Amino acid sequence: MDTETVERIDVRDNTDDARSFSMAVDSDIRSDTGSIFGESRVRSFASLVDSAIRSSSASEADLGSSPSPVHAFAAPLFTLAELKAATNNFSFDNKIGTGGFVVEYRGKLVDGREVAIKRGKTWSNSFGKSKFALFSRLHHKNLVGLVGFCEEKYERLLVYEYMKNGTLYHHLHSKKGSSVLNSWKMRIKIAVAVSEGIQYLHNYASIIHKNIMSSNILFDATWTARVSGFDLWLVNPEPDRDYRTMWTVGTFGYIDPEYYGLNVLTAKSDVYGLGVVLLELLTGKRAKFKYEGKDFVCTPIKSVVDFAVPVILTGELVKILDPRVGPPDVNEAEAVELVAYTAIHCVNLKGKDRPTMADIVANLGRALAICESSHI
Repeated sequence: MDTETVERIDVRDNTDDARSFSMAVDSDIRSDTGSIFGESRVRSFASLVDSAIRSSSASEADLGSSPSPVHAFAAPLFTLAELKAATNNFSFDNKIGTGGFVVEYRGKLVDGREVAIKRGKTWSNSFGKSKFALFSRLHHKNLVGLVGFCEEKYERLLVYEYMKNGTLYHHLHSKKGSSVLNSWKMRIKIAVAVSEGIQYLHNYASIIHKNIMSSNILFDATWTARVSGFDLWLVNPEPDRDYRTMWTVGTFGYIDPEYYGLNVLTAKSDVYGLGVVLLELLTGKRAKFKYEGKDFVCTPIKSVVDFAVPVILTGELVKILDPRVGPPDVNEAEAVELVAYTAIHCVNLKGKDRPTMADIVANLGRALAICESSHI
């Protein structure tokens, strides 16, 4: 996997500005659209965003959070023999996934820790010890932690914390998914956790993930959502330059529309991917799915963005909510509505019209607080 270069967006946080933006969005939604659970007059969502930005006087340069310390220790270097022992010589029974040139195994270290080990035939030449060390210093409750790595005999292996409860994709889109996710409070908690993990990457480490999707969101033993995909992250691009990728990156259905035209990734590309994930949480639909509408003779493939955004903007969100969760109660409806409007801002066609991660974290945090108040 060769190195891709990207445009850097440096964002800093001011909590009050983020909160005022969130309130402005909510105010505009209510004054111009009423409730999206019923018939309403709707402005274009671009104008909602623009109005909210003007009324809150929030700018991307003003947003971010107080820096979180980057831990000083680096991931240990494992020997190939140690990882073979941990996985019973990379046995088929310990194989938990494959993707591209990478095979993933479940392993158990000598100290008893369970880990996930990614074994690849090749990694980017730039992914040397210095960048592995950087990744290992990133610690956040909503990131899957890098435990260590191995570079030996033409092999490079990445060792991660083991996430016991699988992926968000599995639980949303598989018949064997857990009922733990079948509450609006839980789904909004997941949205908050993922957004906080991405904000940490953008604000504190100048890292663009570039492949935010439900398959890269994992659950630990306590059902805390964690962002994964360390091996795909783009690190520390130089400022004040345009950075273009060498070939297509990301996953179909989650890729920033601007990327197709400009071939440039930014922090707002991650925002778009997060918006798609939010729509998955709301509707239970895949990023791309077979649409069986009565107005089609055949069964075309439809994106969750094209499916959900027009319905939300016409005030009929309740028609597309995941039936496994059930209709939200009065207070939950307000929270779900706020998540929906946050999602459609995230998937705006133009990156400049998408909110920053600080805006998103503030909005989703408010939604969770509203939802939790309904369960007191």
